[in-house]
Amino acid sequence: LTHKKSSKKSSNTVPVLWKCSMCTFDNHETMVYCEMCGVFRESFVKSGKDVSIKESVNGISNNSGTSALSNSDSTKMPAKTSTTNFDGDSERKYASTSHDKVNSTQLASVGSSSSTGKKKQPVIFDNNVPIERTTQLNADHFQLKEDQGSSRASSSAQNKGSMETLSSDISQLSIERNNVNVAQPLPEEYKPEGWMLADQESGVLSQLNLAIVGHVDSGKSTLSGRLLHLLGKISKRDMHKNEKEAKEKGKGSFAYAWAMDESTEERARGITMTVAVAYLETKKYRVVLLDSPGHKDFVPNLISGATQADAAILVVDASTGSFESGMDGEGGKSVGQTKEHAQLIRSFGVEQLIVAVNKMDAIGYSKDRLEFIKVRLGSFLRSCNFRDSAVTWIPLSAVENQNLIKSPSDARFTSWYQGSCLLDAIDSLQLPSRDVSKPLILPICDVIKSQSTGQLAAFGKLETGAIRNGSKVLVLPCEEVATVKTIERDSSSCSIARAGDNVAVILQGIDGSRIIPGGILCHPGFPVPVANYLELKIRVLDIAIPILIGYQVEFHIHHVKEAARVTKIVALLDKTGKPSKTAPRFLKSKQNAVVQVTLDQAVCVEEFSKCRALGRAFLRSSGSTIAVGIVTKIMRQDQH
Repeated sequence: LTHKKSSKKSSNTVPVLWKCSMCTFDNHETMVYCEMCGVFRESFVKSGKDVSIKESVNGISNNSGTSALSNSDSTKMPAKTSTTNFDGDSERKYASTSHDKVNSTQLASVGSSSSTGKKKQPVIFDNNVPIERTTQLNADHFQLKEDQGSSRASSSAQNKGSMETLSSDISQLSIERNNVNVAQPLPEEYKPEGWMLADQESGVLSQLNLAIVGHVDSGKSTLSGRLLHLLGKISKRDMHKNEKEAKEKGKGSFAYAWAMDESTEERARGITMTVAVAYLETKKYRVVLLDSPGHKDFVPNLISGATQADAAILVVDASTGSFESGMDGEGGKSVGQTKEHAQLIRSFGVEQLIVAVNKMDAIGYSKDRLEFIKVRLGSFLRSCNFRDSAVTWIPLSAVENQNLIKSPSDARFTSWYQGSCLLDAIDSLQLPSRDVSKPLILPICDVIKSQSTGQLAAFGKLETGAIRNGSKVLVLPCEEVATVKTIERDSSSCSIARAGDNVAVILQGIDGSRIIPGGILCHPGFPVPVANYLELKIRVLDIAIPILIGYQVEFHIHHVKEAARVTKIVALLDKTGKPSKTAPRFLKSKQNAVVQVTLDQAVCVEEFSKCRALGRAFLRSSGSTIAVGIVTKIMRQDQH
């Protein structure tokens, strides 16, 4: 009867807790060790801290007859739930101690069981509670007798299971806290198929992607149109039509430019607004001309289109005042598009440059003026890391057809110039290496309507790998698999396309609305990451306002433009690339730095070391390019 009353009194008592000195976990008064970390109580009584604890402990010590809690009592005993929260979410619970599941063999009492005359019972652990017990604790404090070997083996198995449970739980919580995908096992090494590595077909010219850039009104479109006309790519009928329309609108000199600027708005404004694509053939190459806009308002279009370039022609207006405006901007107070385009084209990875000094007829084919331009612009190009040996200077006049596809005929020109013509300079360019041994990557520059089938097609340049009709491709960022139905190159069907080719790919098995500019066609087994938190190594250009943490920018990468902000300035880099020990508070002109940016929406991106085309980034603000750089690390991938 006494035993029952004592048990009843114990079950109705408000639970008294003691706090672990190591992990501060609140444990029940009957526990002699911490349920969370396994550390033993420093003493059974916290002196002067809690009178109720003293009384409770004294009661347990004096009543040796109640050596163990009964099964019925233990099920009524409440236990505090630990809510260790790694994410700051008060609702997620790490470990929950429930005495409802304790075995009938209960926790041993602190005092000895002298009244019963039985041997001291070993402490039995509940394997539903994830507690890590170290070998040292078991050895020092839970020594078992030889005749209890079976109990020891059972306890050891429970301990092992508990540790595995705890390890698994902590791993899962760490993943949720950092919001980072678990590293997936690396796929098997990619092995290209035989048809991808086929030798160059006989009689087929190699493709060269050539961007034409320069300051507004420097004559880029006129130069492109004139080249196409001279090489027979524009019919006499179309040329006559363009000349007639240009004269009617008082823009007779725009006749050749209109061969490239075909939209009504471009013709009305007299400027190029998008990157026009045209094709011509030289003795050595099949050239894809990328005629880029020169106006500063359309630089984002230039970045999107001309990023496909293998080499570039930088067109410079030799006229007095016009060249200076292209270098220093209007009034000499800003950066002109000659400078900005040169910086951008170098950031695209273009190493070979032809500087076409146009409108030589406007300065009477002056050699002195050409030398002045060479000195000033040449110095700037060297600062952009163009090698002198990779820069070719070609003076010409597009309107007068001087030095385009053959040597000049004007006596004022031939008296001092005996160099190459523009067409020969194009043939002297070297093709960059084409990597067909890597998995397919085709950034989508635009979604166009096929001229032959009328279906929507993904247009872009194959950066790596190869595709053919019937190939399976993964479309990003929608993550849908489609099948290649048709491949078109210059409006003509082809069965195979390899790295370096500009093609339009018609897909089947996917809704056309899921194919968007800035997306990627890639190998299904080797997907391109989609991320919105990146680390960049950048070069700050000429800026008036310093870059601070939180600075809002336009983030450009391959064919994507996305709003972003600078979330961290990691370090400055010296000329050798060594990072500073302390992070700067801001960045100013001409500095190299490592920064982290967060994008509003995730984009298809890859580290520069893995894919150069998907790892080059540009930061713009207030209509100007403020920094260029490369992606060095993907901090967090988008959760799908």
